[in-house]
Amino acid sequence: MNMIDFETVDFNYSKKTPLLSALSLQLQAGHIHGLLGKNGEGKSTLLKLIAGLLFPQKGSVNVMGFEPRKRKPEMLRDIYFLSEELPVFTLSIRNFEKVYAPFYPDFNAGQFDTYLKEFDIPSPEWKMNKLSYGQKKKVIIAFGLATNAKILLMDEPTNGLDIPSKGQFRRMVAASLDDSRCIIISTHQVRDLDSLIDSILIMDEHEIVFNEPIENITNQLLFKVYDTDEKNDSVIYSENTLRGFYQIRENPNREESKLDIELFFNAVYTNKKRIKELFTNTLNRN
Repeated sequence: MNMIDFETVDFNYSKKTPLLSALSLQLQAGHIHGLLGKNGEGKSTLLKLIAGLLFPQKGSVNVMGFEPRKRKPEMLRDIYFLSEELPVFTLSIRNFEKVYAPFYPDFNAGQFDTYLKEFDIPSPEWKMNKLSYGQKKKVIIAFGLATNAKILLMDEPTNGLDIPSKGQFRRMVAASLDDSRCIIISTHQVRDLDSLIDSILIMDEHEIVFNEPIENITNQLLFKVYDTDEKNDSVIYSENTLRGFYQIRENPNREESKLDIELFFNAVYTNKKRIKELFTNTLNRN
């Protein structure tokens, strides 16, 4: 059963500028999805539709068997949405926990304290408005993970985090995943998702143009550096780097290679039609 199901959803902020048109998407639990796309494609809007903060003009959205627009408490207690724009809190971290934790029946206070320590937050008695932007982001991430909500939506969660904190973020999120949880991370910082996500969603021209597990990507495509910029039918994308020409090629022999998310993202935008055909043909053969 799909945890999240979009059926031909239309959404726009004004009649003159449609944003999403006939968008369909099915996501299951047990995965960390990376939601990628240029500015203005509708990534944040997609997350807000899941959370019931926006409503589709046409089509339907089903989340865990609920219609998000109704915002039933039974649904909301299992969804945590981390917005890119953080609200202003004057509470201490501990009082923030006391106010908001009761909304989440599976909230674990011990986990929250552990996450705060791992993020090097000085004291839970500190006022939220006295923290730096990065520190506030860490507190909100720690709280979201501690809710143990079945759906965790994160919009640009690594903005404001330093390099060590980004590594800690990846470890904490990966450790929090289980078969009952669905995590969606929307970001422009594709390198921050390295070794974290197991599925990639790419939006282009306000639609989902790619939705595949990473295992499928590395089965079908080979990521490799070559000394020369070879031109042959198997080459899908090539980029000149200091090490040589980093290429993505078709992978009929199923050679092992490591996915480069940024390279693949660029490849989809420059050679979208061929990549879609390759994965569609593979799906049909299977």
